[in-house]
Amino acid sequence: MDNRLSESAENFTWLVSNFVAEVPGVEHAIVVSSDGLLLTASQGFPDEHAEQLAAIASGLQSLAEGTARMFAKGDSEQLILRMKRGFLFVMSISDGSSLAVLTSRDADMKIVAYQMTLLVENAGHVLTPQLRSELREVVR
Repeated sequence: MDNRLSESAENFTWLVSNFVAEVPGVEHAIVVSSDGLLLTASQGFPDEHAEQLAAIASGLQSLAEGTARMFAKGDSEQLILRMKRGFLFVMSISDGSSLAVLTSRDADMKIVAYQMTLLVENAGHVLTPQLRSELREVVR
């Protein structure tokens, strides 16, 4: 872990990496801010790909939220993009931040979605404005 991170930031980045290590079929995970900036990525995910996924997840989340508002369906809770060789899940955390997760084709969608919900519920409150600011500085 980066020595420049506070204990809260280290714990948050560890939670994201641990999620990938513990949930079967999950390959990578990132947390992206409401403005599309990468806040943290799971260990071993190349920076270039993490940045690209942050932009994609932010755009998808924005489209989903606009669609939900347009048709008065409430807040967007989760997006699932099914691809030939895997899935992309995007879930709102707080203040427009999102958790994006890439999985293999054989991942159990129900388990991934459930574990993402637990992660967001248990760790989302930690993503304070101060922590988001610190994570942005370190990622740069």
